[in-house]
Amino acid sequence: MTVDAFAVLAEPARRDILDRLRRADSSVGELVDALGMSQPAVSKHLRVLREAGLVTCRTAAQRRIYRVDTRPLRAVDDWLGPYRLMWTEHLDALERHLDRQE
Repeated sequence: MTVDAFAVLAEPARRDILDRLRRADSSVGELVDALGMSQPAVSKHLRVLREAGLVTCRTAAQRRIYRVDTRPLRAVDDWLGPYRLMWTEHLDALERHLDRQE
């Protein structure tokens, strides 16, 4: 079963977890403390993120340490590319208009 990264990222708590993991690999307990979420909620969201391939985990002693895997985000980035180009074109046009006004 393929999981759609957009569907996974639609949940704000999952984006918060990814934002935290972007800064540092973390255990479930560290995520609970940092995000103020319950342990069951964090674990549930991590399971969804893991199934989507957006996070990986390794075992360190008795703890599981999670980290972001950016490979599935490439599809999101590819989809956003034309929108970035659109914004760049609009901003360039605005800059040209403002330059003409001076």
